[in-house]
Amino acid sequence: MINKLVSKIKKMGAPVVVGLDPMLNYVPEFVQKKAFEEYGETLEGAAEAIWQFNKAIVDQIYDIVPAVKPQIAMYEQFGVPGVAAYKKTVDYCKSKDLVVIGDVKRGDIGSTSAAYAVGHLGKVTVGSKKITAFDEDFATVNPYLGTDGIKPFVDVCKEEKKGIFVLVKTSNPSSGEFQDRLIDGRPLYELVGEKVAEWGADAMGDEYSYVGCVVGATYPKMGEILRKVMPKSYILVPGYGAQGGTAASLRPYFNEDGLGAIVNSSRGIIAAYKQEAYSKFGPEHFAEASRAAAEAMIADIASIF
Repeated sequence: MINKLVSKIKKMGAPVVVGLDPMLNYVPEFVQKKAFEEYGETLEGAAEAIWQFNKAIVDQIYDIVPAVKPQIAMYEQFGVPGVAAYKKTVDYCKSKDLVVIGDVKRGDIGSTSAAYAVGHLGKVTVGSKKITAFDEDFATVNPYLGTDGIKPFVDVCKEEKKGIFVLVKTSNPSSGEFQDRLIDGRPLYELVGEKVAEWGADAMGDEYSYVGCVVGATYPKMGEILRKVMPKSYILVPGYGAQGGTAASLRPYFNEDGLGAIVNSSRGIIAAYKQEAYSKFGPEHFAEASRAAAEAMIADIASIF
């Protein structure tokens, strides 16, 4: 799947992933109203609203971006109906040939880690059959438990030709409380980056490893270091736009050929109609506003090369 992601980025000239993180207050009132008329003000109604919101946006952006990244917590908050909407979103995105990065941030050990890996990236055994469950193409993984927590994911990735993005240096302000701590004179995030390179060394696609990493756009100097530490790992870069990351800060994450990184924007695209720059679209044309915001982001990133 890393080969497909790289191929689509090359073809589209768009190292961009759209984060499908739909808070209910992002969903225009007319979409909510229609869902509530059918299902009531219930978890089912909320799930229907976010599903219809997602579908409209995907229909507008699937031909200009290579990938989407649904954040599962935004769906889990609506319980079982929300998780069903997550699965519908994953399936619909894949039907549009989008690469799907499941932002699930799983992290455990042993059989638990293996179950997470199988559930999101592999096939679960049911009697005499092997069945896919969520079936994302990539998943985000927390490395805090060490190799015991990562190896089951890597094993499934190798079997299914799928991938993971390991949290290395996250974009949030308090990430440094742990990630910047010095261990034998070196920051912890750098040591985690070395492990990512090690884990990915025997899980290679044509150019890059199945084992990628997450490094926030808000820390470009650290990104420059980590790009060198993990030369064969694709970097998923959150924090662009709404969190303060700029196109100028992104250059260190990429290799000289413009590959090696994919930049995420979530509310900056899916809630673009709420921004002054795209207010002309109005809530009725929220999906068209999302396309315009995605096009602007693609052009912005292209300007750094």
